[in-house]
Amino acid sequence: MTDFAIDETLMRELLREQHPDLAGLDIRRVDAGWDNQQWRLGEELAVRIPRTERAPELLRKEREWLSVLAPRLPLPIPVHVRAGEPSALFPRPWSVVRWVPGEPADRAPIERGDHAAGVLAEFLAALHREAPAGAFPGSNRGAPPREAAGGFEQQLHLVADGVAADVRRVWAEAVAAPDREGPPRWLHGDLHPANVVVTDGTLSGVLDFGELCAGDPAADLAAAWLLLPEGAADGFFDAYAEATAAEVDTATVLRARGWALLRCLSLIGIGLAGERGLPGGQRTWGPAGRAALARVLATG
Repeated sequence: MTDFAIDETLMRELLREQHPDLAGLDIRRVDAGWDNQQWRLGEELAVRIPRTERAPELLRKEREWLSVLAPRLPLPIPVHVRAGEPSALFPRPWSVVRWVPGEPADRAPIERGDHAAGVLAEFLAALHREAPAGAFPGSNRGAPPREAAGGFEQQLHLVADGVAADVRRVWAEAVAAPDREGPPRWLHGDLHPANVVVTDGTLSGVLDFGELCAGDPAADLAAAWLLLPEGAADGFFDAYAEATAAEVDTATVLRARGWALLRCLSLIGIGLAGERGLPGGQRTWGPAGRAALARVLATG
């Protein structure tokens, strides 16, 4: 990760330079985000500004597609409002987006599991429509889990020895599951606790569409374990099947569990980095990842 020096002074200067009508609004940094740093701007807006080399391309993707997808989605998302362009002050593009209120789920886990399962199912059913030709392949996120086998092996050391055998078994089942057939569907691509918000104990908004891509919905269905409390996954899959008028077969569930494992390992690793004070670390991600891993293993 490459960090750029970003502070409130720079943010004010950028707004005065390119959007002076917004420069007088209150601005404060939000402790969230991976590729993009986020700043709250007034009550209704936020600024997303790159802090990694790959972030500008992710922002361009959000600019292009979120306003297209938002009208059909039943939850608020950070729709692009204003463009910030590279200048002498800052060499990368940046964006002003709609603020999505709520508390990130890595800090305020979902408590109303049955309600949230229905909300999540409706959101994903609305999102998972056939993607247009040439839509983002999304590296391996919309592919069968076996294409991410390297990442799994690299991160397996993050789990305790007592559960490593179970983790390997669940992963083997995911890799062995038949591939999905049919046209690629739109995917969020990165549904984990820090990328959704919670209000009154239930899911209330979805953030960070930088990994938006097309492929197998199983990658997003991993959210059944990543986001929902224990015991809510079955209700989620039933609600998703009803909302999409299509059966969620065993192979899809197995692939989704594999993707959930990968995200759990990533969360645990980033959480450990946060505990050690390393760049890019997020302390709250580790507990969220370990809790989700326990839920994955409890289902089989």
